[in-house]
Amino acid sequence: MSSLIEQPYHYQQRELVEPDWTRFPGWREVTAAEWASVQWQRVHCIKNIKQLRELMGDLLTDAFYADLERDQAERATMSMLLPPQMINTMVSEMTWAEGRMPAAGEEFTAAFYADPVRNYMLPVFSDRRADWPSHPNSQRDSLHEHDMWVAEGLTHRYPTKVLAELLPTCPQYCGHCTRMDLVGNSTPQVTKLKLAGKPMDRHEAIIDYLKRTPTVRDVVVSGGDVANMPWKNLESFIDRVLDVDNIRDIRLASKALMGLPQHWLADDTVEGVARVSAKARSRGVGLAIHTHVNAAQSVTPLVADATKAMLDAGIRDVRNQGVLMRGVNATSEDLLDLCFALADGASITPYYFYMCDMIPFAEHWRTSLAEAQHLQHSIMGYLPGFATPRIVCDVPFVGKRWVHQVDTYDTERGISYWRKNYRTSIETEDVDVTSAEYVYYDPIYTLSTEGQAWWRQHSDAAGTHEAATAAAQASRETSVAQLD
Repeated sequence: MSSLIEQPYHYQQRELVEPDWTRFPGWREVTAAEWASVQWQRVHCIKNIKQLRELMGDLLTDAFYADLERDQAERATMSMLLPPQMINTMVSEMTWAEGRMPAAGEEFTAAFYADPVRNYMLPVFSDRRADWPSHPNSQRDSLHEHDMWVAEGLTHRYPTKVLAELLPTCPQYCGHCTRMDLVGNSTPQVTKLKLAGKPMDRHEAIIDYLKRTPTVRDVVVSGGDVANMPWKNLESFIDRVLDVDNIRDIRLASKALMGLPQHWLADDTVEGVARVSAKARSRGVGLAIHTHVNAAQSVTPLVADATKAMLDAGIRDVRNQGVLMRGVNATSEDLLDLCFALADGASITPYYFYMCDMIPFAEHWRTSLAEAQHLQHSIMGYLPGFATPRIVCDVPFVGKRWVHQVDTYDTERGISYWRKNYRTSIETEDVDVTSAEYVYYDPIYTLSTEGQAWWRQHSDAAGTHEAATAAAQASRETSVAQLD
């Protein structure tokens, strides 16, 4: 006779549910056929406060809209863009603690504030830190991807891998976007960098570099989001990459597999994926999709259907690269719930969770390295080894490092030091990268009183809103110069 052993985390299989979109006043008459249409989804994205009010009716209080409006004016690094599919996962019967929809007004507003998807997709002013809203060392291109462009839009940071940023738009804009310097529309805080070359010229330069660089075997095709690229153009680019003899892996990056699954379920997309998948298999090239899901409630039957359609079309694997964010998934229970929803419900492999990057106004989301290390420890043993995500720190000028690979760590000041074993495209042979130290910083508010006092002494007024705003507005002279 077996007995149930009490565990720190209680696993149970959960059935995926598509929330009822007609609970929102603005969608009460929307049919299932309209909801399944990618065109309807794109046309009815929420792009501003007026459209959000029309959707929500009397659900939200005026105080929430004022909070949102202030954030858009003073702190937002990304413009508002939310597909209906994304909004529909916020505050549903499945996520509301009482098992029912909260009442319109104060109750619904409180639930909306607390919702993890709302937290990172529709940030408001009161979410952000009043003290240290940005780290003193935050940067618009915190990973220096543009500094490592070997052609416009092509970052060569790792010895055998490159990142191709084909376009600067997405079907949805995440508040924490690491490419906030390039992606999306300009905001009052951030004038975005623009791709200067014509798409065909940029793609030609990328292909030419791949052909000239036989040490590159792996191409991440991203942006932006490849779901915003007309399929015929994307297929043409993938075809050309597949014709390069040295390429063995291609990864298509698309949050839209979750945020706009209707795109990946459309007949022309499925048929096109089948064509490039067949060509990849014939050449022995691994073709995968990397998506970006941060909360378990985002994994719905439509997401599972889209994943199945991609796997049936011949995609080798669908993997998730989430971002670790406070208020979204930064507890072991939330992280494991998400991983099991992905693996059990949608056949998506939990792959990475990145620590949130040091971009302006992101401090309220970021966790310390110590917290990330604790989370990695806490989730071990529950998932199969191949489906246990690695929590990684994307160290500037280095790249991904598992959180336990830190070389030394000053926990009082929140400064971690890292090493690497290769050169990026901007480092010459006379640079001894194996002995150099590269630095990452914890959020200052997570430090001890002594640690916070040290930063106040050594960063002048950098902890103020005014200083953070000035830093966010500063132009990226290096990237702009590269475009000239």
